[in-house]
Amino acid sequence: MKKIITLVFVSVLGGLLTLGGYKLFIENETQSLAVKQSSEFPVFVPTSNTVNTLNTTSSLTPNFVEAADKSIHSVVHVKNTAIVNTPLSMRDYFYGRTSQRAQVGTGSGVIISPTGYIITNNHVIKNANEISITLNNNKSYMAELIGTDEITDIALLKIEADEDLPFMAFGDSDNAKIGEWVLAVGNPFNLNSTVTAGIISAKSRDLSGQNMQSFIQTDAAVNPGNSGGALVNTNGDLIGINTAISSQTGSYVGYSFAVPSNIARKIVNDIMEYGNVQNGILGVSGGALNSEAAEKLEVNSTEGFYVSEVQEGTGAEKAGIRSGDIIRRIDNVEINKFSDLSGYLKTKSPDDVVNVTLLRDGDEEILPVTLLKPSIYTLPTIGLIKNASEKELKRNKTEYGVKINKLDENYKSSWNKNGVEEGSIITKINGKKLYSIDDAQDAIKTRAVNEPLQIEVINKEGEKMVYHFR
Repeated sequence: MKKIITLVFVSVLGGLLTLGGYKLFIENETQSLAVKQSSEFPVFVPTSNTVNTLNTTSSLTPNFVEAADKSIHSVVHVKNTAIVNTPLSMRDYFYGRTSQRAQVGTGSGVIISPTGYIITNNHVIKNANEISITLNNNKSYMAELIGTDEITDIALLKIEADEDLPFMAFGDSDNAKIGEWVLAVGNPFNLNSTVTAGIISAKSRDLSGQNMQSFIQTDAAVNPGNSGGALVNTNGDLIGINTAISSQTGSYVGYSFAVPSNIARKIVNDIMEYGNVQNGILGVSGGALNSEAAEKLEVNSTEGFYVSEVQEGTGAEKAGIRSGDIIRRIDNVEINKFSDLSGYLKTKSPDDVVNVTLLRDGDEEILPVTLLKPSIYTLPTIGLIKNASEKELKRNKTEYGVKINKLDENYKSSWNKNGVEEGSIITKINGKKLYSIDDAQDAIKTRAVNEPLQIEVINKEGEKMVYHFR
């Protein structure tokens, strides 16, 4: 019995010692380890910032609502009616009908003043006998043709309304950037007030292959009927007039082209002030540089416009530009191809001064150049003509006329057989006396559609001969 009591006592004492040891050593160590571990967690600091998924998305996605609302009421539907000759059928002969028919074409236009001036494409209203304008509120007006420029494909119309009209302000197309969002607003397929979106894909595009154009290229959907409509930026500013598409089907397949607003505005201002377009020329010819051209011309630069020839008596010659110079900039506009050069110059007028930055023998120079009126004009079936000097007129015994500078290669042999050669004097076009190439240009522009072309020329024998062309 005594042994059992002793065993129980020893067991209780051992348990107490074990419990005491655990409390003294093990539990304290565990607590210290736990505190040490918790101190490594990051500290949470409350803030007032909240994540708003809707706001984040809207800040990254462009919003076209305001731009569309500003522009849609200023874009109009243009309908032109032209009288055309069509082949006669047996029924026409039987009923005594004429070959003339009324042909209706449609397009778009943009109101650019509250008094009713409207800009559109020349091809939209070409040969029209009657032009009708329908506003976004469905009101219709008859329009007057104020003037056109066939080269840039711009026309100016005017309607008389009882109240001020919503209009669009011209933006600065030079500031438009590749990749910038734009809207095309117009009436494709007679679907009035259609808005499409895209980005600017390229600038200074020339589709003619003759360095005559300088379009803004976009991937906004443009179709037949959009011609003459607005290309606007996200602020709702007019930065272009939609003009052309590149397509094998006649409908949109990915790219569209617009006349830059700076060119369109200049054309409109000239038509309003002078009745025609006043172009200012630099007076150089040449081509764009690339690796192949640089190697052939033995120059180090692969960017810029290489001047191969400077025209006599032009601003470029007077300013000291030489053959072999490389034009890099005009004012603040980078020049990499001829359409960059011609596009910017179309926004300028005679007597304007531009700063030409060029490379000459590896050194950069800036030359101020005064732009002059064009001294050469391309006359159909003839070729290049220019103003004649008093000495040249006197030698041909005439007081007026312009000189044939270079005959068109397609007609040169025929002209030569008739005694007309380079240096011969053209005195009249359709009975109008020519004192300058401006007179020749006006005579061609004012000629009726079906009116034959009559050209009076002094041949090498000193005889005045009249030639007729249809």
